[in-house]
Amino acid sequence: MPVAERRTCAAGARACSSSADGLSTTAFAWPEGVSVEALNARSAGTLMQAIGIEFTELGDGYLRATMPVDARTHQPYGLLHGGASVALAETLGSSAGMLMAGGNAVVGLEINANHLRAVRDGLVTGTARPLHIGRSTQVWEIRIEDERARAVCISRITLAVLPQPPATSA
Repeated sequence: MPVAERRTCAAGARACSSSADGLSTTAFAWPEGVSVEALNARSAGTLMQAIGIEFTELGDGYLRATMPVDARTHQPYGLLHGGASVALAETLGSSAGMLMAGGNAVVGLEINANHLRAVRDGLVTGTARPLHIGRSTQVWEIRIEDERARAVCISRITLAVLPQPPATSA
């Protein structure tokens, strides 16, 4: 049986995966009505705004954002802080996961990052792509690149999908 025919989908999932090739972007669809403008608006007053993370593209099977490499994101040696790279990766993975959770909440269970190249200034761009989207967990891979499209950091985040908590009244 060809790989394309061995897809498995969780009930209610917006995407399907195959054990042979990970998540298929052909079976992947962002919910209707989502936009980078809405994602950026949700970032107001958060860590994302403080360190300059900006969502730039919601593409076919990926979510992309940029982050400046400047005094806000440097470590003492004047290089991009590994924690800033992880903040960008977690922002992308969690935001993409939230969009795919069908109204449920997502929370991080684990994140890892391999820092591959130092960056002193400019802009880095992160791209999140799904590896697994299920009813109770999601796994996203995030690749962060410098302005010359060289890999700076590769990260993977595992998310738990939880029932959306009820809104609180003020």
